[in-house]
Amino acid sequence: MNFHTKPTTFVGHVNINVEKLARSIQFYQDILGFDILEQTASTTKLTTDGKMSILSLEQPENVIPKQERTTGLYHFALLLPTQKDLANIVVHLMNNGVRFGSSDHLVSEALYLNDPDGNQIEIYIDRAPSEWHWNADEVDMAVDPLDFQQLLTHATPNSPWQKMPVGTVMGHIHLHVSELVKTEEFYVKGLGMDVVNRFGSQALFLSYGKYHHHVGVNTWNGVGAQAPAQNSVGLKSFTLIFDNDGVRKQVITNLKQVGAEVVEKDSTFITSDPSGNTIELAI
Repeated sequence: MNFHTKPTTFVGHVNINVEKLARSIQFYQDILGFDILEQTASTTKLTTDGKMSILSLEQPENVIPKQERTTGLYHFALLLPTQKDLANIVVHLMNNGVRFGSSDHLVSEALYLNDPDGNQIEIYIDRAPSEWHWNADEVDMAVDPLDFQQLLTHATPNSPWQKMPVGTVMGHIHLHVSELVKTEEFYVKGLGMDVVNRFGSQALFLSYGKYHHHVGVNTWNGVGAQAPAQNSVGLKSFTLIFDNDGVRKQVITNLKQVGAEVVEKDSTFITSDPSGNTIELAI
């Protein structure tokens, strides 16, 4: 599966705001098994392979708790390499008294939990794309119960969960947005994604290269929801990785044509969707 490697465009990194950095580091290290790649007084870059960060934590100045009924992060999703990994983290979370939900989405098997600040995390594995069912350009997805009895047959008690596995990637991100019409135009005509699933008038799932979704957007916090304060717990930004500078330049042109602003700062190109979700455009 090449949905998270070039030449496909994909979500490579997510940066979230937290209220107490030390508390969050403890959770992401001790419970989820990340390692620290870089650290300052207010930021921490987390890694699974010691080379690249897929998740950053930041404690803004004068940080305030997560705001309800706003746009921003619904969840970010960590894609594990194997079914064994998902089974072993189920056992690990249970042994550590961590509450979590679950779902079978037909295309994937997923767990859901919150970090200490209420930032929601999905941890999942994909089924083989040959098992996904497409109706024309839309892929079937559902919210069915996860078969834990079957999943846990893949657990390895003699080699339990200790670390987030090397090979874990940022599988996708799901966002609260204020409406869907301008949002669809931004992600499709601007960023070049395809809509691969419509959940009525409430949510869209978008992707590159026929993945089930790299980005999900929903209006479940209310049509017209306002963006949170910049110093609020939640999403600070996420990064899209493009194949090369030519592809990125074309996307920047397309974004400007749909009225989106693109700012260059320290050799980084930054834009925001119509709901104020910040996106870094990287290669």
